[in-house]
Amino acid sequence: MRISSRSEVDSFIVMDVMEAARQVEDAGQSVIHMEVGQPGTAAPAAAREAVANAMEQGPLGYTVALGLPALRARIARLYGEWYDVDLDPGRVVVTAGSSAGFLLSFLSLFDAGQRVGIADPGYPSYRNILRALNLEPVRIEGTLEGRFQPQPADLTHDLDGVLVASPANPTGSMLGREALSNLLEAARANDVAFISDEIYHGLDYAGQRGVTALELTDEAIVINSFSKYFSMTGWRVGWMVVPESHVRTIERLAQNLFICPSHASQIAALGAMDATDELEANRAVYARNRTILLDALTQAGFADIAPPDGAFYIYANIAATGLTSRTFTDRLLREAGVAATPGLDFDKERGHHTVRFSYAGSTEAIQEGAERIARFMQQL
Repeated sequence: MRISSRSEVDSFIVMDVMEAARQVEDAGQSVIHMEVGQPGTAAPAAAREAVANAMEQGPLGYTVALGLPALRARIARLYGEWYDVDLDPGRVVVTAGSSAGFLLSFLSLFDAGQRVGIADPGYPSYRNILRALNLEPVRIEGTLEGRFQPQPADLTHDLDGVLVASPANPTGSMLGREALSNLLEAARANDVAFISDEIYHGLDYAGQRGVTALELTDEAIVINSFSKYFSMTGWRVGWMVVPESHVRTIERLAQNLFICPSHASQIAALGAMDATDELEANRAVYARNRTILLDALTQAGFADIAPPDGAFYIYANIAATGLTSRTFTDRLLREAGVAATPGLDFDKERGHHTVRFSYAGSTEAIQEGAERIARFMQQL
């Protein structure tokens, strides 16, 4: 059977690391998981209770393609609570995770062959989804001085679109209001469509909530998810906020590609949105974990650490060890029992010398992992 050229995308290396970690665990070795970007906590209790109650009341059939009206309205209300933005629920689209949001965004904005800028290091699925759609991902090389974020000068007429993430994966760096405003202005001036990945909003540690593009413009597509702050990765439910002119286009695409997001997951998401105390307790755990791991990595000799303003990652340069990132993470797993992700997942050109550590687990696990990393570095 033939295989299309558009399907020849790179593997998601972190999934390979997860499998290697599983094999090590099956062999009897303890493993601290710092490779995967997901909370170690369950969905909020209110979310689980909402689904259990709904299942007793009747079948959970199809919903409309744009999502449950009650959930869309509650998401719109969130923007007023978090950002003081008055958002029309009609612009909210519930999706099958943020991945569906990216797919719908790219299909609604771009034709085959068009060029979309993405920062390196960055989430690998951005470029792989673009390539699978016969779009051209354009690498924007991030720098430590620029917080590994795109700069206004990067947004030129040569691009048809740009995707910006704040807080970013893998670096955790965030864009302040002025920096995001400058990027939006450069995009407008050069007719560059703007997509804002905000799936780590709510997970910030500098005392100031992240800035949404919706505070500054209605001419952007914003993508968010219940996976990270709301601790619902496996439920596969997210959302988009789109310009009014794009709602019907997105709706037609969603009807044909997905029919609708999972009904059960939408009910769970609606319940999760009022679980503030539980969710903020989770964030407090991440804040403690961040301090523990950042201190340990610094003391162990890691240099050029990206600014971990938000999310739950630390992205560090390991060039001084003399090892490539694949060798470093393989040895760290097998010799120290710590799973981490090589930077090649996020930056094909410079990722040989960087590693991402996730601190989304329990504080006990992160403390143990930090100690194992320190001992491993001493042995190198």
